[in-house]
Amino acid sequence: MQIISVVQFIFEAYSFILLGRVLLSWLPIDPYNPIARVLVQLTEPVLAPIRRLLPPAGMMDFSPIVAFILLIIIERVVISMLASTLR
Repeated sequence: MQIISVVQFIFEAYSFILLGRVLLSWLPIDPYNPIARVLVQLTEPVLAPIRRLLPPAGMMDFSPIVAFILLIIIERVVISMLASTLR
C-alpha cells in the first residue's frame, strides 16, 4: 500500500503547485521571478491544452478549475486501479 501513498502524494503536490500558480496570477509578480517561472513551467503543459478546448470567457481563465477536477478524477481512477492490482 506504500505505492498508493506515493501516488497520492504526487497528486497532492501537483495540486499545491497548481494552486500556487493560481494565487500568483492574482498578484503583480514579475514574470521573470524564478518561483513564478518554475510554477509556469510545471503547470503550463496541463493548462495549455485545457485552454485550447475551453471557449473564451473574457478575462476569466477557467482552465485551473478544470485541471483540479481532472486531477481529482484521474487520481481516483489511478488509486482504484492500483488498489485492485495490489490485492
